[in-house]
Amino acid sequence: MAVIVRLNVDMKSIGEVAAQFGLPTHALRHWEAEGLLTPARAGDRRRYTDADLYRVAAILISKEAGFGLADIRTMLAAQSAPARHEVMARHREMLLARIARARAALDMLEGGLECPHDDIMTCPHFQGLLADRLQPSSFGANWQGANVPQ
Repeated sequence: MAVIVRLNVDMKSIGEVAAQFGLPTHALRHWEAEGLLTPARAGDRRRYTDADLYRVAAILISKEAGFGLADIRTMLAAQSAPARHEVMARHREMLLARIARARAALDMLEGGLECPHDDIMTCPHFQGLLADRLQPSSFGANWQGANVPQ
């Protein structure tokens, strides 16, 4: 009777990893080409360890926070906390600004949902939101990132 030995028992294929995270396999290949992942190889097949899975999770959460692949690579490869903190602090400020814009949008939506007026432009609450936007200091902060014709 022949004995079959399975190598890489604790490792996953690219398809298994992609399915686990709900990703297309080409995303994992792209991240490898960008230097974000370095899975082991069994012949020409990629084999992912638990450490690789944690790295995929870190890439995904970083992308959700607004990081680009270059900054993710820099952050994950940082050899010191200050180097990592520099990248993260920059993105923290961008995320806080994005949260502020989302909160303002949510306030507008909630106000509009509570407004009994047929014409929202006659609603005192909505006019108050507009008055806030008419302040000169609000234009730079509130219009950044908006799709406003130039």
